[in-house]
Amino acid sequence: MKAVVLKEYGGVDNLLYEDVETPRPGEGEILVKVSSASVNPIDWKLRSGALQEVFPLEFPAILGRDLAGEVAAFGGGVSGFAVGQRVMALTNHTYAEYAIVKAKDIAPIPDGLSFEQAAALPLVVLTGAQLIESGLKLRPGQSVLLTGSVGSVGRSAAFVAAQHGLQVIAVVRGSQLAEAESLGTLGLVAAEDEQGLSTFKEIDGVADTVGGTVALRMLKHLHPGGVFASVLGVPKEAAHYDLRAERIMVQPDAARLFELAEDVAKGRFKIPTAKVFQLSEIRKAHQLGEAGGAGGKIVLVP
Repeated sequence: MKAVVLKEYGGVDNLLYEDVETPRPGEGEILVKVSSASVNPIDWKLRSGALQEVFPLEFPAILGRDLAGEVAAFGGGVSGFAVGQRVMALTNHTYAEYAIVKAKDIAPIPDGLSFEQAAALPLVVLTGAQLIESGLKLRPGQSVLLTGSVGSVGRSAAFVAAQHGLQVIAVVRGSQLAEAESLGTLGLVAAEDEQGLSTFKEIDGVADTVGGTVALRMLKHLHPGGVFASVLGVPKEAAHYDLRAERIMVQPDAARLFELAEDVAKGRFKIPTAKVFQLSEIRKAHQLGEAGGAGGKIVLVP
């Protein structure tokens, strides 16, 4: 099969599109014929070596966390799936024509979603959901400052927070205010608008998807005993505040993935796609994603 192989840390030129052996499913595993995958920030951070102290790669490595495709074969002990069934998953090694997935991590693709639409979802919708449901754990009616609200993880978090009856104030760049109006949040403020932010006091929780100085500036808006949850780590300055701090590291959850994918299929929220590349164009895909500002998910097709 064809796959994108990384043999050492570095730039996009280290991503090699070449032939590798097709994997075989083991006990409790499914071989999926990949119809679409997608690119996420974790991919270029792994490629570059920026995360090697936390997530070291074993070379040669195949990157990729999202996939949508068809069941091709089963390992032992697998039931409830059929060859040719349309499926999606948060897994690993998806920059390839075939990938192995644990059966427990696979969700059917809801009717109404294409492979390309489905492949854009697993990592971002599960990260957004777990940020709210596992990180914040707030009660209906409580207030949340959500940073990076128009990003794919932010959109997912905004939708899930609304499902739980939370009062969400979307924090975005000033240039994104018009786009963020479609989120339907209770409030909306530019991250650089100190005066606007100052109107939000005694907030119950911060859900952070951007990190850095923006995350740091949110700390002072929490009431004592509030919660700061982030997908990018907790600022060391949080130790100076009376709060509960949570870092979210996304985990596969096939049932929740299917629920959220159904919500997308029914138009309840949207994860925009910026561009579709051939898998052989992986270097261009990484360059676009790493440059920032793509305006949505970058999808790959074999």
